Amino acid sequence: MTNGKWAARLERAADLASEHTFAAEALRFYIRITEYQQTLASFFDTRCGAARKFRAPGTLRQELDLSVLLPHLGPFLSLVESCAPSALAQSARELREGAATHQEEILTEFWRADADAPSAAVSPAEPLLCRIFLQPYAEYLAEHTEHPPFDGTSLRCPLCSGKPQAGILRPEGDGAKRWLLCSLCASEWEFRRIVCPACGEEDAQKLAVYTTGDIGHMRVEACDTCRHYIKTVDLTQNGRAVPVVDELAMIPLDLWATEHGYRKIQTNVLGL
Repeated sequence: MTNGKWAARLERAADLASEHTFAAEALRFYIRITEYQQTLASFFDTRCGAARKFRAPGTLRQELDLSVLLPHLGPFLSLVESCAPSALAQSARELREGAATHQEEILTEFWRADADAPSAAVSPAEPLLCRIFLQPYAEYLAEHTEHPPFDGTSLRCPLCSGKPQAGILRPEGDGAKRWLLCSLCASEWEFRRIVCPACGEEDAQKLAVYTTGDIGHMRVEACDTCRHYIKTVDLTQNGRAVPVVDELAMIPLDLWATEHGYRKIQTNVLGL
């Protein structure tokens, strides 16, 4: 199951890179880091086992085994140095060459708080590096968790408290049901259609939707109350889409939202 998920992401990224020249360079970087994330995920399956355990809602981040993670941090940072844009590559090199105590500190602080800019970070890019590196671990824990049903009203991931990365419309009956995708552990939880996932605004007049015919299965859902937005993947329009990949590939939608004064609820692994 785990290998299938990562393989689907890689295949979709390769397809979108060939279809959309505006995203090709970014997707090539995404493919490189996803290949490494897939390797980490396989390691966690072998090292940590396949057993599922009960975790109360919001408690996933109470677990952090740095003894398992730290041996992989150096190779991960070396990979980023070799294929990332120059600013991110430089931050990866500086973190790799930095003190082990600093590495442990920023990983722990990011994991505990999911802050956009942990106070321990030396550069603005370090939180992004933490997110990319820790995602496979978070996804492993989420996939091996028994949990009660989510109630569909949470603005944060009910399992790890991460911010939503994307919205998803999945076919149901004659319509579609809305889900949110966690930016860290990739869990999905049901969410009401006419509600802002950033602030909870329910007034439809304040919730704008932007679509473009060139990318028919994607849309921006923006809130004029808090001025945040999220991109939503409509699987009723394109069943081949892989939400985590399609969200980061459709860069023109982020440009439109930014130009109109909206801020993304959570940037993705490309920093967009």
